[in-house]
Amino acid sequence: MRVVQYFQPGAGDRVGVVRGEEVIDVTEEARGSALRLLLDRAAGREAPEGRRVGTLRELDVAQSAERAYLRLPIDPPEVWGAGVTYKKSAEFRDEDTSTSKGIYDMVYSAPRPELFYKGRAAHCVGPNEAATIRADSSFTAPEPEFALVLDRRGTILGYTLCDDVSAWDIERENPLYLPQSKIFYGCIVLGPTIVTPDEVPDPSTLTLRCAIRRGGRTVFEESVGLDRIKRPFDELIGYLRLNNPIQDGAVLSTGTGIIVPPELALQEGDVIEMVCEPIGTLRHTMRRLPRDWSPE
Repeated sequence: MRVVQYFQPGAGDRVGVVRGEEVIDVTEEARGSALRLLLDRAAGREAPEGRRVGTLRELDVAQSAERAYLRLPIDPPEVWGAGVTYKKSAEFRDEDTSTSKGIYDMVYSAPRPELFYKGRAAHCVGPNEAATIRADSSFTAPEPEFALVLDRRGTILGYTLCDDVSAWDIERENPLYLPQSKIFYGCIVLGPTIVTPDEVPDPSTLTLRCAIRRGGRTVFEESVGLDRIKRPFDELIGYLRLNNPIQDGAVLSTGTGIIVPPELALQEGDVIEMVCEPIGTLRHTMRRLPRDWSPE
């Protein structure tokens, strides 16, 4: 089952199931929540019937009060990240780290993974929205990642894509600045769909691709196989839940193996495109936050 959340003019936020390329409205049967639908599926209940509202392509558009559009596939109560799960990530992060040379490679090799809090729904944006660049960052980069949607017991309810947007210059200045590098408005992009585990028997066979488009041309493009992730998902989940209660709908992003070089630091107006089938294509733009930014 592939699940989406979308906005419908005149009806508000809705829940849909994707069948082929058709989006079927199941809002009432799902009790208004993609999470509720995922929990029902994990309990063995079949996807409900519903009515067609359009194709996934038709909904995969910029937000507008005049037409239906995809929004966050889930409103997560908490989002966590796993770091340095790919060797390439460890090597890159240890470059130019004068005060703590080698700490990321040590984490890569250690029994304990790196896990960090990333935010909650208030920090997230969805498909075709703008992720952000901190006002005090000169090297913000996308981190394209495969993400797990969990229940409170650590059961995987589904898979989605996550851009763990990060201010790498702040983290490199001092590892203790990691929360400031990782947590700010617009630092998490999720979507476009959530796919239940029965649709993806072996995630390690999947490939994740990422491109940055700037001024109408592609300035960066790379892909990575999920078989390159060192740590099993069960291990990451086990450490996340060790003496740490999580909530139904928690998202755990599993790390990045795609590294953008400093000369391609994100700029306002960039378009990021992440592709991993059968989840789909997650596309978003970038904007820089002013220093005096405050929530609306």
